[in-house]
Amino acid sequence: MVKRTVINFLVFMAFLMCLAMPLQVQGAGQIDLNTATVAELQGLSSVGPKTAERIVEYREKHGAFHSVDELVNVKGIGMKKLERIRSMVTVDEGN
Repeated sequence: MVKRTVINFLVFMAFLMCLAMPLQVQGAGQIDLNTATVAELQGLSSVGPKTAERIVEYREKHGAFHSVDELVNVKGIGMKKLERIRSMVTVDEGN
């Protein structure tokens, strides 16, 4: 009984870990700003649903990001937030 409970717990934890992993990943776990979905962007710390939507809207309106630094042009992202998420995002201009 205990063995079955432990196995069920481990399977459940593995499932949760899979859900938490973004699909559009580049390099060392970075999310590409030019292909990321709202859901994937929400997986970043400090990025909520509204900010994630604004990032995608900015990309649709202005075209592909050329630099991670362009995020400061998105409403709701200042230098502090940019520095918190900089290591988690990348820009692949080939997309």
